[in-house]
Amino acid sequence: MAVGDGGVDERPVPVGIDELLERVRAGYERIEPREAYEAAQGGAVLLVDIRYAALRDRDGLIPGALVVERNELEWRLDPQGSHRAPEATGHGLRVVVICNEGYASSLAAESLRRLGLHRATDLIGGFQAWRAEGLPVTSRAEEV
Repeated sequence: MAVGDGGVDERPVPVGIDELLERVRAGYERIEPREAYEAAQGGAVLLVDIRYAALRDRDGLIPGALVVERNELEWRLDPQGSHRAPEATGHGLRVVVICNEGYASSLAAESLRRLGLHRATDLIGGFQAWRAEGLPVTSRAEEV
């Protein structure tokens, strides 16, 4: 047991994933698919698809979205990073992170916010909500 001077356990109390998601999401405003689409059309946001390749192959891609695997996200979007994507132009960039259903993207957006991308958010419902709204999707074959 980690005990401090007062004889009290000083370790943080563990939280479950549902509580963690609630806490993370309380720290920023998430965005609906239609709003994200319109903002992207106007150049006001950078859509970032973090789904893994098998899901992109199965379900398709959002035209114009930057594809970055989740395990590379922070390195590719850190404006100060040596491995940043050309689109990572500054900390004021409004990034909309998109996963499959809108769960992993919340944690990813929080991670970007910790890097100083204070306008980072995620798509409510993820790619599946985007597609259900009838918003543009292309197949991998169409992108090549």
